[in-house]
Amino acid sequence: MRPAPAGPYGPPRQMPVHWQPRRKSSAGPIIGGIFGLMAVGFVVLVLGASLGDRPAVSEPVVGSSREGDGQARDAQRGERQPVQERRAPLNTSLKENTVYSAGALPRTRCPGGRANVFDHAQIKAHILKTATCMDRAWRATLEKVGIPFEPPKWVIASGKGRGPCGDFPQANSAAPYYCPRTMSVYASTKAMANGNGEAVGYARMSSWHGSYTAMMGHEYGHHVQQLTGLSQARWERSLASGSESQRLALSRRLELQANCFAGMFMRSVAASYPVPAARRNDLFAFWGSLGDHPGWPRDHGSPPNNGVWFRQGWQKRQAYQCNTWVMPAKAVS
Repeated sequence: MRPAPAGPYGPPRQMPVHWQPRRKSSAGPIIGGIFGLMAVGFVVLVLGASLGDRPAVSEPVVGSSREGDGQARDAQRGERQPVQERRAPLNTSLKENTVYSAGALPRTRCPGGRANVFDHAQIKAHILKTATCMDRAWRATLEKVGIPFEPPKWVIASGKGRGPCGDFPQANSAAPYYCPRTMSVYASTKAMANGNGEAVGYARMSSWHGSYTAMMGHEYGHHVQQLTGLSQARWERSLASGSESQRLALSRRLELQANCFAGMFMRSVAASYPVPAARRNDLFAFWGSLGDHPGWPRDHGSPPNNGVWFRQGWQKRQAYQCNTWVMPAKAVS
């Protein structure tokens, strides 16, 4: 029996309470900004060069039941049914996984409403409501390429709790997490809004509920990785790795891919949520502020790369554009 993926998997960590950037000269912000833009631009160019040569896949559309009803009536009349197309076996590898042929998520109706991120009842209801939108979008996309779908479960507490993958929130973290053992997402709404230990609350960076939806889209991305075999393949590679640096590199690729899946989802609901241009830019800035800050393990990717991969999913929309496993190390650092 193969070992199962361990957990938990969470979004990139937010900036610690006590972390401050090193003081620079007055020219520092300008020079730093120029080099930061050059670095992000380099990563975007690398993404485009590495992933842009694959033909686009048509956007999936959630089908009507009329065709199925008609086939059932034909069967009752004894008419010959068309032979069902045989699908190739699912590819569960990291680089050539079947999910990469799934195309874009269908445009999905998902009004965001007016949830207050500081109100437990409101934000819990919001998370559960938008989770059903994720179910609809990902079910259609995965089943189209023959990947069996099962929705994740959600455990949303106001304070602290404990699941099979450990405490939530974890020490000095405000982040929710996905536990592959139970295929469930665990979250503390109080920690997410107000922080926990050395971690600031996400509401300090964005009090808009859309940022929370995108974060849960990241956790849902881990669920997609579980359903498609990506988590299992990464876990086996991690067990076979000879060094901690190799294991951290695998973790970064997994996490940044989940960011990209989150971007795909937010784009699929942008019209109905809605996500106007200003809010879209807020999302890009939010994800660009999360990641491996100084003094923390390098397991989720740098803040610039976290932002780049969320933007990649939003702009490119296609699942193969989220293939972090074929990218050079700099694009997933």
